[in-house]
Amino acid sequence: MKWLNHLVDIIYPKTCEACGEPLSGGEKLICTQCLIDLPRTNTHLNPDKLIERRFWGKINVSHTTAYLKFSKKSKVQHLLHQLKYRNKPEVGVMLGELYGQDLKAAGFGNDIDILIGVPLHNEKEKQRGYNQANCIAEGLSNTLDIPYVTTAAKKALKTETQTKKSRFERFRNVQDVFEITDKELIKNKHIAIVDDVLTTVSTIESFAEILLENGCAEVSVITIAIAD
Repeated sequence: MKWLNHLVDIIYPKTCEACGEPLSGGEKLICTQCLIDLPRTNTHLNPDKLIERRFWGKINVSHTTAYLKFSKKSKVQHLLHQLKYRNKPEVGVMLGELYGQDLKAAGFGNDIDILIGVPLHNEKEKQRGYNQANCIAEGLSNTLDIPYVTTAAKKALKTETQTKKSRFERFRNVQDVFEITDKELIKNKHIAIVDDVLTTVSTIESFAEILLENGCAEVSVITIAIAD
């Protein structure tokens, strides 16, 4: 049936999830040029405390790193839009795998025990069909050889969107919304929290606190993008 798939590709060519241009043979989801052009932060290599500063005075994190720089109307925003709102979970898996390759080459995460995506409320996850953070965690797991778990915690309360909220309003919006569902999975573990975009850190701060309060030994943070 390869000829049929080839015919379908001719009639309905697959396009790059970043720029919308047709993919060439061998390209998957993101074209080669866009892969080259993606604005990497290299925070896993750079000793600058770009991300750590956002957590100072809030929560103690061991490692923090982000793959790409986020800006409005950019290819990065388009990729994450495809992941979150266009039913493209495979984009999250691929971005996780790509970043996982970079992290592994740098020896990052050798002391991390498990990966956990920031939980979504059940209602939102059912509506979307998946949790985008878990897709990224799956991709990271594939290349870092670190297990990811989805049953250790849940988001018990549905919160309003964080968009256009002040930093204080964002923190209040996510206070006490997470619950640990399996303490044995996180007990004495070094956990890397995985999410799509790091902005004011309120959500991750709240999730990290509940993990540490329930026996987690250390917390690190891995995101695909960081906003200015």
